[in-house]
Amino acid sequence: MAARIPIALALLVRDGYALLAHRDPSRRWYPDCWDLVGGHVESGELPHEAVTRECLEELGVHVHEPRPIAMPTADPTLDVHAFLVTSWEGEPFNAAPEEHDDLRWFQPSDLPGLTMAHPTSLSSILSAVEVAAGETLRLARPSAERASTRVRMPVPSPCE
Repeated sequence: MAARIPIALALLVRDGYALLAHRDPSRRWYPDCWDLVGGHVESGELPHEAVTRECLEELGVHVHEPRPIAMPTADPTLDVHAFLVTSWEGEPFNAAPEEHDDLRWFQPSDLPGLTMAHPTSLSSILSAVEVAAGETLRLARPSAERASTRVRMPVPSPCE
């Protein structure tokens, strides 16, 4: 059996919305579907380093503290390393138009209706968004001494 291909994927979550990329229809693998951003783990690179690099290359953002999450896939050729990202510098934009033809923030209720690259990952994505939303709620009720230092990110535009 051939060695599985290691890939690193990022689920960026902000205010309960998940950022997904639509893979260009011309892509050889997984064309014309929604997916997390990411790509191959390069030789000598650790998965968390790869996801940090991929977010910079594909979204133009510097991520902080990507946290591993379970991400099942039905593709036996892939060794998937997925990460929940809730903190980053910069505003995500499509920095890789040759790979993605769209980026959008989705509410969790929108996700089941999408054509996903890895449909078996949907429950993991929804769970991770729920975890991130729970953390946001805890941060939204800061103690008096933290209230003046809390930074809020803008709410993304509703999906069309």
